[in-house]
Amino acid sequence: MFWDGGRAKALQQTRRPHALQAKQLTIAAYVFVGYCCERICFNASRARSTALSVTSVTFYRPAGLRKALPGSARIGRLVSGCRSTMTAAAPLATPSNSPVRVLFASLIGTTIEFFDFYIYATAAVLVFPTLFFPAGDGSAAMLQSLATFAVAFVARPVGSAVFGHFGDRVGRKATLVAALLTMGLSTVAIGLLPSYAQIGVFAPALLALCRFGQGLGLGGEWGGAVLLATENAPPGKRVWYGMFPQLGAPLGFLLSTGTFLGMGAVLDDTQFMQWGWRVPFLASALLVLTGLWVRLSITETPDFQKTLDRKTRVTLPLGTVVLQHGPALVIGTLGAFATFVLFYLMTVFALGYGTKTLGYDKEQFLLLQMAGIVFFVLGIPLSAKFGDRHGAPLAMLLASIAIVAFGLAFAPLFQANHPLQVLAFLSLGFFFMGLTYGPCGTLLAELYPTEVRYTGASLSFNLAGILGAAPAPYVATQLAARYGVQSVGYYLGGAAVLSLVALVVARRWRG
Repeated sequence: MFWDGGRAKALQQTRRPHALQAKQLTIAAYVFVGYCCERICFNASRARSTALSVTSVTFYRPAGLRKALPGSARIGRLVSGCRSTMTAAAPLATPSNSPVRVLFASLIGTTIEFFDFYIYATAAVLVFPTLFFPAGDGSAAMLQSLATFAVAFVARPVGSAVFGHFGDRVGRKATLVAALLTMGLSTVAIGLLPSYAQIGVFAPALLALCRFGQGLGLGGEWGGAVLLATENAPPGKRVWYGMFPQLGAPLGFLLSTGTFLGMGAVLDDTQFMQWGWRVPFLASALLVLTGLWVRLSITETPDFQKTLDRKTRVTLPLGTVVLQHGPALVIGTLGAFATFVLFYLMTVFALGYGTKTLGYDKEQFLLLQMAGIVFFVLGIPLSAKFGDRHGAPLAMLLASIAIVAFGLAFAPLFQANHPLQVLAFLSLGFFFMGLTYGPCGTLLAELYPTEVRYTGASLSFNLAGILGAAPAPYVATQLAARYGVQSVGYYLGGAAVLSLVALVVARRWRG
């Protein structure tokens, strides 16, 4: 059973999180962060060690270095303290990341990030208006709670610029670890926050701060995960590799929605409001630890390593993107615009309209959405296969045409009274979402050179999120109230046409 804000009056007796548990979690987090930093620095020092060869004396580089020793690999003198021995200098192999490890590392990171992102969205409707805002006007509390949800959309481009800078300057691997830590620690902190009844106005302020941290982490995570996959891809497989990070969005949605539905089956309203809602936020720490363990075991991507070897890194990636790659930034942002509009219409708007206007209860409609998300998952690999054969821009272009047609049939499909017809509507919408979302990461990455790719791809993606996702539920709700639900379909179709034009131009920018 789900909990509406007005049904939980036991809120003011919310249990204070145990200080001992908080202290233990904090100590564990610091220990693990220290371990991660030590591993990153150790691997970086290994990768940058050099070999000095002077006549017959050779100082060996550690294993794992990319370049073989210069000159012939003849017998040299191994200097070790006061002893010297004669040995053959074996050529050093270029390390490579296992495809399975690369794809899993890119997938698990985005899955965790989107899981954290979505559990906040659910709690912002069901829990936070009652827990973190003054009692009284329920509508005002709901609006304030949704305002904290929107904070992340402002933070995501900031995260793109900040993490993109280090991703293009320092490396993909270390930046991805930092982004995942930022998101994970922010999410766990939300699960430990005291309520408004305990600390007053500091409660919503801390909630907004943690939400900003979530947005920062997600803004830096997506671009790095896509580059981790695509820059390790073999020839002819860039779109296929690039679709694995994209699978994190539907998988994260399934995990988050399933978690709250499962808790609704085992907890009553009072238990959920007192402590149950904290469980998904705290449990995300286990997922984050798994993701960090995988990412710490991979090496830098070959494309970025070439940039290091050629010493072609730029000083200020953000400035270079804006000043030298402005057209690519606009094209990428508009090309992904319809993707965000469609997703938030099928999730946030559809949930509100389906429960308030069509009369479905929340549990029933969320189950319908979860069934529809399966088609989201199916659409991603199909479009990726097509993208490797015919190009990512063409794959997204054809998907945008399908979205235009879907927009024209929006009202007849969505206003049906039978649940199976609503399921068909959701399944079609999510399937088209998968078709346009699968090649999106590869398309945005290919618009930029390696030196600014992390910043450029991340910024395009998250600017599209601000323009497409942030206003979509509000605009759609106003359109449906004033002009009918078919006007929402026209809004979606217009967004798809805008992306269609950008994708036509993007075909000239590929590579």
